[in-house]
Amino acid sequence: AFKAAVLIQRWYRRYVARLEMRRRCTWRIFQSIEYACEQDQIKLHNFFSYLMDHFTPSSSKERDFISRMFLSGESFKEAELEKYCDYESMEVPDSYTGPRLSFPLLPDHATALLEAFKQKQQLHARYVLNLLHETRKHLKQLPNISHVSTCYSEEVTVCGDLHGQLDDLFLIFYKNGLPSPSKSYVFNGDFVDRGKQSLEILIVLFTFLLIYPKEVHLNRGNHEDHMVNLRYGFAKEVMQKYKVHGKKILKMIQNVFCWLPLATLIDQKVLIIHGGISDTTDLDMLEKIQRNKFISVLRGKKRKESNRNVEIKEINGESKVEADPAGSEAALSLCPQPRPAQAPSMANRLEFSRWVRQTVQEQIEWCRRLVDISESEDEELTYSSVVSLTDLDGPCWTRQEEWKQILDILWSDPMPQEGCRANTVRGGGCYFGPDVTKMILEKHKLQFLIRSHECKQDGYEFCHSRKVLTIFSASNYYEIGSNRGAYVKLGPDLVPHFVQYQANKTAHTLTMTQRQVFPVALISRVEESAFRALREKLFAHTSALISAFKAYDKDNTGRITLSNWATAVESVLHLGLPWRMLRPQLVRSTADGTLEYKCWLDDLAMEQRSQEHIQSSLLEVIYRNRSNLETIFRIIDRDHSGLISFEEFHQTWKLFSSHMNIELTDDGINDLVRSIDFNKDGNIDFNEFLEAFRLVKQSQ
Repeated sequence: AFKAAVLIQRWYRRYVARLEMRRRCTWRIFQSIEYACEQDQIKLHNFFSYLMDHFTPSSSKERDFISRMFLSGESFKEAELEKYCDYESMEVPDSYTGPRLSFPLLPDHATALLEAFKQKQQLHARYVLNLLHETRKHLKQLPNISHVSTCYSEEVTVCGDLHGQLDDLFLIFYKNGLPSPSKSYVFNGDFVDRGKQSLEILIVLFTFLLIYPKEVHLNRGNHEDHMVNLRYGFAKEVMQKYKVHGKKILKMIQNVFCWLPLATLIDQKVLIIHGGISDTTDLDMLEKIQRNKFISVLRGKKRKESNRNVEIKEINGESKVEADPAGSEAALSLCPQPRPAQAPSMANRLEFSRWVRQTVQEQIEWCRRLVDISESEDEELTYSSVVSLTDLDGPCWTRQEEWKQILDILWSDPMPQEGCRANTVRGGGCYFGPDVTKMILEKHKLQFLIRSHECKQDGYEFCHSRKVLTIFSASNYYEIGSNRGAYVKLGPDLVPHFVQYQANKTAHTLTMTQRQVFPVALISRVEESAFRALREKLFAHTSALISAFKAYDKDNTGRITLSNWATAVESVLHLGLPWRMLRPQLVRSTADGTLEYKCWLDDLAMEQRSQEHIQSSLLEVIYRNRSNLETIFRIIDRDHSGLISFEEFHQTWKLFSSHMNIELTDDGINDLVRSIDFNKDGNIDFNEFLEAFRLVKQSQ
């Protein structure tokens, strides 16, 4: 009996270990593919940024188009934005049965919204725009770093990424209670994208923010960025739900996002930021940055940088000759310090008072230009602009330095190794080690750091000797059963208490017997989904894989060793996966330990062709580039109509042709766009856009 028990114990431990290994491999696949996609997004955006920086518009019309393509949120001044998003002129029909909002908001409004969204109802566009308008007004008065105290509430609850998963937010409120004067919440960014109910999450969070402005705090995440929203689904979601007023709603949301605070401090001891830190992170600088300048954090403006460098050098006492000699005169002429006129006699008090007001106003305007306050916000001073203006005697930073500060806190990840290096996996931000964490915590007298940004299997994870806590609140993020969500509660002692959950109706209805078998079936289901995504990735790189395999097949036998297969696959995909461990799930075992790679690739092609009835070589190109093509389509479609107009295509083609040195007349461009417009309706939809690439591929 004792031997039998030991045997069963060994078998069980071996079984659990294999199950855990399968779970970890599946996780690595999902995460590697996700980060590779983010890297593609940043590469694509850098490409467009390069084009913009090296393109000289030939007319004001072209200049306006190019600026709106990437900086659409900045193209409106305050009054123009309000006029464009005029919600007061919208009528709510009597047939509308959804919730109705009136301002100032009350707790009953929030309760009505939650019930309406549970019933799959939609808030009328008038109320959405009104809510966004009020939220923007409130956010503009907030500092870059929010300060929260546990003295005023029993606990502070911190939630991580939600990514459009409204069921997770409902479950958090069900378990923990709704925001109230005694229950504070901090939502740490990434409210939108990927999930199907991002807009509903924003509406709920903004509603509670306005009802309880001292108890609800929102941090900006890397997905609160309109360039990221073009790729990951939020822009598409808004346009599908609000076909008439979707463009106005998106415009307002872009502007609201750039006003979100960057961080939160609890009791001056716990720092909450979305991504992480770097060895150059400076909370003093973050406190004073004009955060609304960065509509999209992916793109740091470079055209104004040389002018600002000259201004900064002059402020710091350096001579004009030492500054950029070629452009110093032009730069200084753009922003000369006003010289006050001679003061009138004190005898005439009215005239003297008028002179003082005029002189002060001129100095303020000069200071505005000096700290590069956006012209779109020139009608009222906000919290951060007042901070900037009152601190002109302190250090003056370049826009590039400010941009890097924000990029690092939104995109960075911790690593176990010491030091700080570029985050090449995501393509933005950095990796920071335990030494960097220790340095920043000691510098600012902090106890620990809470961040989100990374999906964790248990919903949370400590690292760096428990000085960095990652909290992630979107359960079932990759697939049903892939991970749990979590939130953390902090009391006056600042000891974290975690609550985990899984918003999965299937799991809640299982019997006890089914629950014992469920983890195995669940892992198999998640594993199957991961390998399906990985096979799509492999198929999308068929041509490159063939070239890599042939490099190992010197005699053209059509066979390579399994070890060479693993090395070649990693050299093409760069996913950092344990290919030798994954091989049994991807490659059929052979007696001689070799692989007929052409047959293997044909099998991959057959699997994908069973879903899409298109020729294999074309399907490979579409699989590899579909996300990029869809993002390019949405970038060109600057009015988010779902269609590219002839004018939008014309201006974009001029941008591309200047980069590729292709001479094409306006008539030639018009002929090209007409050839893509297959149904001759005067616009190009996404299917026509993809069809154009199919025709080009066939002709090649």
